[in-house]
Amino acid sequence: MAKNKSIFFCQDCGNESPKWLGQCPACGAWNSLVEERTATGNHKPGIIRGSSVLSPKPLKLSEVKSGAESRIDTGNAELDRVLGGGIVEGSVVLIAGDPGIGKSTLMTELATLLESVKLLYVTGEESPSQVKMRAERMGVSSENFLLLAETDVESIIRCVQDEEPSVLVIDSIQTVFRSDLSSAPGSVTQVRESAAALIQMAKASGTATFIVGHVTKSGTIAGPRVLEHMVDTVLYLEGDRHHVFRILRAVKNRFGSTNEIGVFEMESRGLTPVDNPSELFLSDRNLLSPGSAVVCSLEGSRPMLAEIQALVTPTSYSNPQRTASGFDGRRLQMLLAVLEKRAGMPLSTCDVFVNVTGGLRLTEPAADLAIAAAVASSWRDIPLPFQAMITGEVGLGGEIRAVSQLESRLVETSRLGFTQAYVPGKGLDKKNTPKSLECVGLKSLEHMMSLLF
Repeated sequence: MAKNKSIFFCQDCGNESPKWLGQCPACGAWNSLVEERTATGNHKPGIIRGSSVLSPKPLKLSEVKSGAESRIDTGNAELDRVLGGGIVEGSVVLIAGDPGIGKSTLMTELATLLESVKLLYVTGEESPSQVKMRAERMGVSSENFLLLAETDVESIIRCVQDEEPSVLVIDSIQTVFRSDLSSAPGSVTQVRESAAALIQMAKASGTATFIVGHVTKSGTIAGPRVLEHMVDTVLYLEGDRHHVFRILRAVKNRFGSTNEIGVFEMESRGLTPVDNPSELFLSDRNLLSPGSAVVCSLEGSRPMLAEIQALVTPTSYSNPQRTASGFDGRRLQMLLAVLEKRAGMPLSTCDVFVNVTGGLRLTEPAADLAIAAAVASSWRDIPLPFQAMITGEVGLGGEIRAVSQLESRLVETSRLGFTQAYVPGKGLDKKNTPKSLECVGLKSLEHMMSLLF
């Protein structure tokens, strides 16, 4: 006879504890442990009755069929770029993002992109009529688009076995449940075990599966951290809801490059891919605006130009404000300290605000030099050259360090009509630079200040 047992799970990392603790011993999160009742006895986690199970017999490597070439081309260049060249058969993709960012819209748009492929859309949050309203607005009229309003994992797997779709969409993993578990849908146990059953089904049947996941208020995927390790690809849909741009970023991909991004524009008919995001992010630049600099950032394998704006004003408080939008605030504080120490700028008495326009978020160190130039331009109230691109990493000693793939950045800069590029002197080979681009090699912050101002 099965007995009920209480186990406490951490909602952030999924760590198990036999008793309640104020702080999770694994990840250090406070007040994140919740109690769940689990049945001990005949329950076997990860196994669903009636589902297809892979053969436990070991195979030689030469006997295993390679599925590297089995991809479904979506016809959407941005989505294919992030996925690594298309949808791999039998792969499991987890897509997450803030509420209302466009996850369900992107999944519904798959029916338009894959009209000749049978797609099963499992909705656990919306009714079929709500999904149809969105599909009609987006112009989806494919007969291969099947809707299923179900949250029980066993019923979903039976439907997949009957219909044999090529693509399966689960919207969302926090709503599905296993009936042999007593915990509520969305709990750590339900999310982990339901995802394990769906992954097992996808690998056995070859059905490409997209799983929509919720995020917490800190921006991480809700549920156990092991969920991201179980799937093949993890995609984040980012962007500011006040802007029309959406960025689909791959943080894990077993079938392609990580840190690839796809840029989309939110329209009434769905997410439209942006072929040239650099021109889009630079379309509203002001010619004579102090504190504006252009940087060429590398997102995956794609060089992309973005505008950085800085505003430096005398502070009215004892502690000056440091605000960064689209850039790491702690790295901004480090750059301000370097500017004050190495360039002699008294920024400790000023409020500094830095913004990356268009809702873009820059994470690589190559944006350091452009931010430093924008801050110096605002502090001196002198505009930077309008047709100049600035990129480079700034060290604590004020030196300017080399950046990766400088040649591809310069080619993209020249293609958009820029005439000057201020880049690190190390690694600059002027023989391989575009002829229409004047490249200036910089050694230190003092060297840049003397040239720009």
